[in-house]
Order: sequence, then structure tokens, then C-alpha cells
Amino acid sequence: MAKPLNKNTKALIFAALFTAVICFFSQIMVPTPVLPVTLQVFGVCLCGYLLGAKFSLLSVLCYIFLGAVGLPVFYGFQGGAHHLLSLTGGFIFGFLPLSFFCGISKKIKSKLMKILLGILGVLICHFAGVLQFSLVSSNGFFESFVIASLPYLLKDIPLCILAYYIAQFINKKGLN
Repeated sequence: MAKPLNKNTKALIFAALFTAVICFFSQIMVPTPVLPVTLQVFGVCLCGYLLGAKFSLLSVLCYIFLGAVGLPVFYGFQGGAHHLLSLTGGFIFGFLPLSFFCGISKKIKSKLMKILLGILGVLICHFAGVLQFSLVSSNGFFESFVIASLPYLLKDIPLCILAYYIAQFINKKGLN
């Protein structure tokens, strides 16, 4: 009879699985004139809420590494390190604090605080994205916020909250 997996081995397997989940949600997109509308934030939030801070950070780091070495995991089946320095690279780096803030919420009992930590992660992710967008495009920070963040926050905050509830459902069913 096979020995059951220890907790760290299971967590590493889930981290690898969620790297694939983030890659999948990165490809679900609606092209727009400036930046595409994707479900990446949803995938990263779900990863954080389910895996916790340490293993969700690992998962996002793997996603970034895979894209940086050229695998087509970034939106639109794109890859390459140059994407990390592009208009949208700040958002990709912003996935790290996003996954961390969703992940640390696993240690908190208050449902409202868990959701607020996720929203804080979304805001930090968008701040990083707007900052890089502004530097690369030579637009001012406020103009970059209006172009590259504001319309997407209207999607990303509700998706973060949805990810929290889906993670709660998964945890209640014992699938994690």
C-alpha cells in the first residue's frame, strides 16, 4: 500500500498545479485597445487563498520564471523576459504581493479581513502595474492609472472576492 504524501510534498504539487492554473487563466482574454482583459488576477487570488502565502508565492514565481525563459504563459500565449519590462510587466511582478496578501489571509479568522487583504493585494498589484506602465509609456502616473488600472479594478476587485468564496467552497469540500 502506498504511503500518503506528507504535507510539504502535497503543497508543492498544488503549487505546480496552480502555476498551470495561472497560465490557463492568463489565456482567457478579451483584447482591448490598451491592455487585454484577462482572468490572471482571479487565478492568482485563488492560488493565494488556497495555498497560503509561501506556496502561492512559489507558484507565482514559477509562472514568472516560465514566462521569462520564453514559454508562452503570459496573456495571448506570449513569453520572454522582455514582457517583464513592457507596459504590463509591473502587473506581472504585482502578482507576487497579490498572492502573498491573499495567502496570509489563511491565518486570519475574520472573513472580512481575508477579503480586505485580497483587495489590498489587488491594489498593490495595480500600483506596481501603473508605476511601470507610467515609466514605460512616459505618461504621468494619474493618466496611466486611468488608462491601465481604473477600468480593470472594476473587474479585478470582484474577481478577488469571487476567488475567496470559491476557495472557501473548495476548502469546505475538502478538496484542498
